[in-house]
Amino acid sequence: MKLTYAHSLIKSIVALVMLACTFSLNALGQESGYDAALAEKLGADERGMKKYVMAFLYRGERVAEYTPEQRAEIQKGHMGNITKLAESGKLIMAGPFFGNEDLRGIFVFDVSTMDEAASLTAQDPAVAAGVLKMDLREWYGPAALMMITDLHAKLTKPTN
Repeated sequence: MKLTYAHSLIKSIVALVMLACTFSLNALGQESGYDAALAEKLGADERGMKKYVMAFLYRGERVAEYTPEQRAEIQKGHMGNITKLAESGKLIMAGPFFGNEDLRGIFVFDVSTMDEAASLTAQDPAVAAGVLKMDLREWYGPAALMMITDLHAKLTKPTN
């Protein structure tokens, strides 16, 4: 996939945001000093880091082939897939970018191989339909990121 300067700039901005998350999460974990049990539980190395696979979600080539109603159903399936992956512990973070650019969002997978991330990605209804495509990259980030799901649950108001 050929990236334009704007896409490279966006990736750099995303990397800076993720770095800020790294420092924030590391600060949370440093309140009481090193916790060997927590480090082991989260799969941290001696630096408190671990490998993830990050997926950059781009607008797919087949978006125009679908009616708005069909795209809504595909999006519903996409959101269901995100929930399933998060509940399985394979998807640590996901979110869209604001605006209507070709770069649509990111996923951060807790998987050991690119092949596993590619397999999980291929199961997404939006990817299967060609509405989204993903660019997968290995990423070395804070093991504390594994705690984001628990933290997020504490910040999300229950719906009626």
